[in-house]
Order: sequence, then structure tokens, then C-alpha cells
Amino acid sequence: MMEEIPIRTNLISQILILGVFLGIYLSYFLIKKSLKTKSPNFFMGLLLLILSLIMLEGWLNYTSYIFRVLFLTNFSEPLNFAIAPVIYLFMSSQLGDKRTRMDWLHFIPFVLWLGYCMFFFGQPDVFKYNDNLVAMNLGIPSVKTTQPYVGDPLSIRNYVNLATIIHIVVYNIILTRRLLLAVRKNGETVFNTKDKKLRSIRNSFYHFLIVTLILVFVKANYISDVGDYLIFLYMTFMIFLTSHDIMNTSSYYKRASSFLEGPVLKYKKSSLADEDKSAILEAIFNQMKNEKYFMSSTASLSGLAKSINESSHHVSQVINEKLGLSFFELLATYRVEEAKEILNSEMGKKLTIEEIAERVGYNSKSAFNTAFKKITSHTPSSFRDL
Repeated sequence: MMEEIPIRTNLISQILILGVFLGIYLSYFLIKKSLKTKSPNFFMGLLLLILSLIMLEGWLNYTSYIFRVLFLTNFSEPLNFAIAPVIYLFMSSQLGDKRTRMDWLHFIPFVLWLGYCMFFFGQPDVFKYNDNLVAMNLGIPSVKTTQPYVGDPLSIRNYVNLATIIHIVVYNIILTRRLLLAVRKNGETVFNTKDKKLRSIRNSFYHFLIVTLILVFVKANYISDVGDYLIFLYMTFMIFLTSHDIMNTSSYYKRASSFLEGPVLKYKKSSLADEDKSAILEAIFNQMKNEKYFMSSTASLSGLAKSINESSHHVSQVINEKLGLSFFELLATYRVEEAKEILNSEMGKKLTIEEIAERVGYNSKSAFNTAFKKITSHTPSSFRDL
């Protein structure tokens, strides 16, 4: 007879479940708003969803709730082989790689292990109960049964942790090489690159590397899955950090908002659906952030629309409704942010204001000064002296 296992609830379990809900919530919006464009944010959303589901199983194991829902035992195990490929696609997308149909090849180990796990998923609850007892090292005798166990016909499930570590380490090596090549191309090093995009990729890679080291440490020093909560705590920290970054850089703060905000009358008769607006907005952000469209001195609404294969009217509508800005206000916002980074750099101290204005897309110093002061309340010169 299967013994009833007491539930464990403490601060760690509360932190983990909060991270799970927050991760799933964020992943929904990231995936929804970038599904059509397949931008780096799509893969970040997919990664958050994968980590959240793995953490959910970890929470069930840690609290012993898994014994109340035995059918969920090891449900996220195949996802161990999806983490590294998604991180690779996320980082390579940021580096400018185009997505192709061949990307699915990265998920062959995930698909193979998912298929193999079906043998275990189809087993009676008694085997899942015993599996959890062993995994959590509870010291409770396993339940004896006369039913044949066919959940691991090749006797390889005990090697899943080792296979996961090897899989992640291989991708670590691949990503390290890609990152080093990217920074060397700019004549820089990983530790002192001034490229904002490369710094972002580098910092993301650091987290991936830390998770790998924690995984190796836990599996080397704890029996079965006893120490997995340490991995999940760091994953929760990553989710909280991502949430903070999204909230801190949200365009929501750049417009006047209210709880009872209605539609913009200018576009009341527009046939553009909300999902289409989100896709267009994501494409605009991709052009501005990743392609730096704003740095062109000939940047225009029609040019931006053409670059994302949309009509100027729809692009203007999305910018107005979603951001509360005109196209030229949006252009100025990105140009000023770029100028601020240059002014704060060592290179920026040597350049004239005219040269900086040209670098961010302005044809005249006066137009640059006007836009910069309107957004920052400082002139470029006074900002550099702060």
C-alpha cells in the first residue's frame, strides 16, 4: 500500500512557486507578441516557459505534492534537452542569424527522449510512486508489486542527468565560440566590449554558464534529485531579473495611461487586429533595437514600413496606439538613447557634438540639441559633463 507523504511548505517552496507563475505569465506575452516575427524575444519567452515547467515539477517534488498527482511524475524530464537549443537560438538571433527550417534539428535529442519517456509515462502509479521515493531519498520502503516494469526497456533512464550535462556543456562550447568570434570581429574582448547587443548576449551567457555549474555541483554532491531546489532557486532569480528588466524598459512609461483607456478615434475604423498590432510593434522594435534603423539620416515612416513589409498607415497607427508617440518622437527617443551611450563612453569624450549627432542620424547639431534637451532636460554637452 502506498504511504501518504506529508506536504512540505516553507519559504523556499513559496519562492519557487512564485517564480513558476511569474515565468509562465511573462512567457505568454513574450511568445504571443513575437510569434510571427520569431525575434529573439520569442525564444526568450520559450525559454521562460521551459524553465517554468521544469521548476513546476521541481516544486512538486520539493513539497511532495507530486505524490498527490503521480501522473505528472517526470513530465518535464524531456525539456532538459530543450533548454540549451532554445538558448542557442535566442543568442544566435541576437547576433543576426536568420531562422531557417533546419533549426528544428537542434531539438532531435528532446524529441527522442520525449518518445522514450512514453514508456515510463504509461506505467501504473505504483512505479511512479516508487520512482519518486528513490529520487527524493525519503528513506521510505518502496511498494512491492507483481506487475512487470517496462518503463525503461533500454535501462538508460539513470543516465539522463549525465546526458543533460553533456548536452548543455556542448552548447556552452558552441556559444562560447560564437561569442568570441563576434567580439573579435569588433576588435574587442568579451570583458570590455562596448557593443550593447554583445554585452547583453554575454550577460545572458553568464547565466547559462552559472546554471551549468550549479547543475554539475548539485549532481556531484547530492543523491538523486535531493539538491535540485538549488538549481530552481537560481532559475527563479533569473526570472525575477528578467521581469525587472522588462518592467524597467517597458514603453508603457513613455505614454499617458489609465485603467479606462479607450481606442484612439483616429483609427477607430481600422481593420487591424490586436494580434497584428503586436506583431507590427515587435517588428518595429526589432528594426530599432537590433537593426538600429534610427541611425540612418534618411530614416522615414515609409522606409520603416517598407523594411517590415507593412503599410505606413498601419505602422503609424501601431506607434500612436501602442506607444503614444509619433514616428518622429519614437525616432528621437532611440537616437537620444544611443547618443547617451556614446556620450558616456571613452570614445564619446573625444568626439564633437556634431560628430555624435551624425552618428545617431541627425543632419544638424541644432536638431540634435533640441531633441536631446526635450527628452533628458540637458544639452548633450552638459549631459557629458555630469
